[in-house]
Amino acid sequence: MGSHAAPNGRSRALLLSMGLVLLAVLLGIPRADGAPGPAADACRTTGNELPRGDCGPFWQVLAEDFNGDRVPLGAFRDCDHHVDTSAAYCGGLSGTYRDNWWAYPTGWRDTADDRGRNVVGVYHPEDTVSVGPAENGDGRMYIRMWRPADGGPVHAAAVVPRAVMQMKYGKYSARIKVTKLAPGYKSAWLHYGGGCEMDHPEGEWTGGLTAFHHPCGGGRQGYFPGSDDWTEWHTVSTEWTPGQVRFFVDGRQTGHDTRNVPDQPLSWVLQNESALQGPGAAPGSSAQLDITWVAAYAYGWK
Repeated sequence: MGSHAAPNGRSRALLLSMGLVLLAVLLGIPRADGAPGPAADACRTTGNELPRGDCGPFWQVLAEDFNGDRVPLGAFRDCDHHVDTSAAYCGGLSGTYRDNWWAYPTGWRDTADDRGRNVVGVYHPEDTVSVGPAENGDGRMYIRMWRPADGGPVHAAAVVPRAVMQMKYGKYSARIKVTKLAPGYKSAWLHYGGGCEMDHPEGEWTGGLTAFHHPCGGGRQGYFPGSDDWTEWHTVSTEWTPGQVRFFVDGRQTGHDTRNVPDQPLSWVLQNESALQGPGAAPGSSAQLDITWVAAYAYGWK
C-alpha cells in the first residue's frame, strides 16, 4: 500500500469549513445572511410563546393560545354536523370555539378497532376535551383519555382546527406535552385522504415522537423515528409544500420525503386514541396531553 501525505494547511481549512457547513445543515443553524439552513423550521419557533405572523412562504391563518374563554367538559358534544367538511361544527360549542374547532363525533371508532386490538377506543369528545388555565395560568387545551373501570373501550379524542380543513399545502405547528402518562394511549396527528397520509407526531405516549409518510397510491412508507420524549414540552411542525413534506421537532428537521406527496386539499386532524402497539390501556386508567398553542399557515396564498 502506498503512503498518504498529510493534507496541507489549505486542505485542512477547507475540510474544516466543509465540516462546519455540514454540521450547520444537519442542525438547522441559520446562515450568516439570516436565511435558515435547509434543515431549519421556516418559523424557527421552539419556545412556549405562540408564534404570530407569517414566516417564509407561509401565511398564518390560525393562532390559538387557549387564553380566552374556558371550554368545560361536555361542551364538545353534538359534533355530527357536516362531518369531515369545512362546514363541520359541534353544537355544544359557542363563540370562537364553535367557529374554530370541530371534533370526531361521539361513537366513531378509533384505529385500534380496525386493527383488531384487544383494547380499542371510541371517540367521546364530550368527556375528553376541555380548555382552561393550568396552575401557572397558562391557557391549554386538555386531551384526557380514559378507560372505564368496567373494561369498556377507551374514550378517545380527535379535534380538528376548522380554519385549515380541506386546505392544500401549508405549515402546521403546536406546542405539546403529555402531563399524565399511562400505557395504552397514543397520538397520530395526521393529514389523510385519497390514498395519501402524513402523520406527525405519532406514537405511543410511552415511546418517542415519530413521523410517517405514506405516499399517495401506496409504496414503501417513510418512517422517521425520534428520540424525543412525549412527557417533555416540544414544538412539533409539519411543512407541506408542492412535492415535499418535512417534519420538525423543536425546529430540528426529523424527516423529509418527496415521493408522491399529496397535491390535494386535506384536513389536519389532532387524533389521539388507544395504542396500536404494546399493552392496551388498563381498566380505570387515564392519560393526558396538554396543548398550549396551535398555529397553522397557508402556502402560496399571497
